[in-house]
Order: sequence, then structure tokens, then C-alpha cells
Amino acid sequence: MSASDDRSAEWRGGLNRPHQTKATLIRPPRDLRLDILRGWMQVSIFVAHCAGSVMAWGIHAAWGVSDSSEQFVLLSGLLLGSVFTLKAARSGVATARADILTRTVRLWRTHLLVFLLMAAFILGLERTLDVSGEALRLGWGFLFEMPRLAIPAAAAMLYQPAEMGILPVFVACMALLAPFLWLVERIGAWALLPSLLLYGAAQLGWAATPGIASGIAFDPLAWQLIFMIGAFAGRRGLLTGRAAPRHPALIALAALALAAGLWARMIDEGVIAGPAWAALAVQGKEVLAPARLLHALALAYLCAVLIPREAPWMRNVIGHALALIGRHSLQVFCVGLFLSEAVSVLLRRFADQAAWIDPVLVLSGAVAMALFAQWLEARRPPVASALRAG
Repeated sequence: MSASDDRSAEWRGGLNRPHQTKATLIRPPRDLRLDILRGWMQVSIFVAHCAGSVMAWGIHAAWGVSDSSEQFVLLSGLLLGSVFTLKAARSGVATARADILTRTVRLWRTHLLVFLLMAAFILGLERTLDVSGEALRLGWGFLFEMPRLAIPAAAAMLYQPAEMGILPVFVACMALLAPFLWLVERIGAWALLPSLLLYGAAQLGWAATPGIASGIAFDPLAWQLIFMIGAFAGRRGLLTGRAAPRHPALIALAALALAAGLWARMIDEGVIAGPAWAALAVQGKEVLAPARLLHALALAYLCAVLIPREAPWMRNVIGHALALIGRHSLQVFCVGLFLSEAVSVLLRRFADQAAWIDPVLVLSGAVAMALFAQWLEARRPPVASALRAG
């Protein structure tokens, strides 16, 4: 078989010359890079949600087109794609489907719980810190005015006040994961075509998820594509030993995409002069505009091929803290939503002292997230900890 035939077979089935067969699939060693990157995503999302904080210039979202949301969804797709594939090989597809369904329902319940707790939290902040109008400003008015309609709408994930949009994306994508991987099993990379077509329809305005009383922060019709790309890469990495090929041309193209993203961001922020159309690249987050998608994929690719699996800095205090946050990313993300809202309100309430309380509050929030993750890790049963390390 020629090299071109090899590539054609891999495209059709995604399993050409697998690193290990399904019958011998084993759990790969834990990749510390993924834990650290997921931890950094949570810290970045927390800082980005602290409205008015100058500390946002310290996260990578300030220096490019995409932000941590894209990486959060991509990495989650990668990990769940790998988990589903491993479980299907070990225990059967039915078991894998049941597992992903359980995870999806659990996440949906988490979204509803966070929704209700956040509403109560914001009302508490209003009364405690005398910041009237905060709930209305963040889109919670519909809940307080018409709770009998708002709560079912939230359960259907169609009512999304501020910061309540990301978990519904995960619920929708996880519900699609099993059918997607079933299709991958049969036609390989061609399984991404329906996702790409749906993404294109969202970009053209032909399809959109309706929002009730407020907009949809992340339209799942568009965002499902980056999740499925991650799931495809996770499955491929498990079966072949490599999620993405390393090639100098791809590295150069990815670096060029990041440079273009930096250029567009600096124009949008007014740091440098440039054409108005360049600043448009940072817009369109709700539908994951093509520039944001390409920038996010380029950043993820460079991290995958350039960051070594093991480095001394990964074992220092900061690396360890980020890894712990990454291992408990969902729980830490939820706590981060409350912390960032508290910081945002405090920065507005004490605006005349923001110069010193801004870094103190943001750094304290990041430390609180790390301590929370450490507490969660300490509560993990020894057997579960051993499995996660293996």
C-alpha cells in the first residue's frame, strides 16, 4: 500500500495502523499538560469574568482572538472522546453510552443548581453591598418577574442570564457525543462533515438556538464543532498514540494564526492603528466565528506539539496548583463564577480604591480556587486518586 493509500485509509476509518488494537486498549499515562492547561483555563475564565479588572491583561485572551472558553470546550471534547472510546472498548458501547448519559444528566442538574444559587447570590450581594440593579443588569429580571416561566426556560437551557451560557453548551455537546463517535467508527474523519455543515448554517444565520428573555451566550449549533474536533482528536490519540501530527508547516501556519490574532486584538484595543475590518475578528463569540475557531485550534495545536510532557516547572507550586484545579475543573469553574461576580461587584462598589483592591481580590480568588481544588483532591477516595494518576 502506498503512502497516499495509507492516508486515504486513515481518512476513511481513522484507525490505520493503530498504536494499539481495541482488544488491548489500556488507559494511557495521565498527561500532566492537560491538567495544567485545564487549570489555567479556569483561572483565565475567572479573571475574564471579573468585570473591570486590569488583571485581565495577564491572561492569553487579551493577546489574541479566542479565549479560554474555546479551549475549555475543545479539551473537554478531547478528554470525553478518549474516555468514551476506552470505556466502549473495555465494557461495550452500551456501557459507554450509559456512562455519557449519566454524565450529561449530572451536568444538567449542576447547571440548574448553579442557576438557582447564582440568583440568590446576586440578590444577597445587592442587599449586602448596596448595589441595586445588579440582578437586572445581568439579565435576572425575567426570573424575578415571571419565575413560573423562567425556571422551565432555564431547565430547557434557553434562558441564560450573564455567565450562565457555557454549561448548556457542554450538555448539548455531550448529548451528541455517542452518535458522533458511532459515526466516526464507520466513516472516520468524514463524521465531522455534519458538524461542519451545522456550524456553517449557524454562521450564515440559517440556524440559531432561540433565547428567552436574553440572548444565548454560546450557540451550541456552532460550538458543537470545536467539541467534536476535540472528541475526534481524543479518540485518535487513544487509538494511535498521537492526537495530531507534528509537522513544520503546520507549526508555521499555527504561529502565523496566533500572530494575526495578536495583530487584530491590538487594533481592537486601540493599541495600534489598522483597518477596521481586522478588529471584527474578535467579535462573533456567540457563534464561534471562523477567526476565533481557527485561532483556538492553532493555539491548542502549538501547545500540544511544543510543550513537553514533563518539565521541571510543572512540578513547582504554581504548576501543582494549576494541575489540581484542572483535575476538578467543573467544580472549580462553578465556584469561580461566584467568586468573579463578588469581585466584580466589589470593584464597582469601591471604585475609588480599585488600584489596590483589584490585584488583591483577583489573586485571592485564584488562591481560593486552588485551595478548593486541593480540598476536593483530599476528599477523593484513595482508589479514585490512584486511577486518576494511572
